[in-house]
Amino acid sequence: MPLIISHPSTNPKIRKIEDEIAAKKEQVAKLIAVEKGKIISDYTFQDKSGNDILLSDIFGEKEELIIVFYMGIHCKYCTLWGDNYNGIAQPLSNRASFAVVSNESPEEQNIIKKDRVWIFDMFSRKNNSFAEDLGFVGEKGNPLPGVASFIKKEDGIYLHHCSYFGPGDNYCNMWDFVSILPKGINNWQPKYTY
Repeated sequence: MPLIISHPSTNPKIRKIEDEIAAKKEQVAKLIAVEKGKIISDYTFQDKSGNDILLSDIFGEKEELIIVFYMGIHCKYCTLWGDNYNGIAQPLSNRASFAVVSNESPEEQNIIKKDRVWIFDMFSRKNNSFAEDLGFVGEKGNPLPGVASFIKKEDGIYLHHCSYFGPGDNYCNMWDFVSILPKGINNWQPKYTY
């Protein structure tokens, strides 16, 4: 699907760069689509009630799954990302299963979800090595934010693609919106309340 992002009245220099970005995004999507992936374990998580649930069950009826690695409520940036994908959780779940994992307990996650009015499913990875094995834990044991996609096949679950989160990435459109303002980001930072 070709990306069209430039308005006809946009400065030609900006339009040229936007067209280049659109073409690069298409190239990246094509490369991601043909990644072979690697088989991974069927990890055990805890659901909102504290019950064990296998990764294979998080897929539900879908064969594809997107999981976001949330650093926790202590990270205002991750919370902004959560607020962002909360808005697309339902349409996204129509295309593939979608869930968020963090190192918090189910009880802590339930408080966060209620406070933020998040509708997506969250699962605790507190008792598994899922994030460590997939590279979403730093050298000092700190969680790293990002996203991974998976596919379930007859012979197991495959990790398809991983990406980290950070300001300006493809996963939080807040940065794109504020970057078109005359003063740009202007030292703005996420907050817990607005």
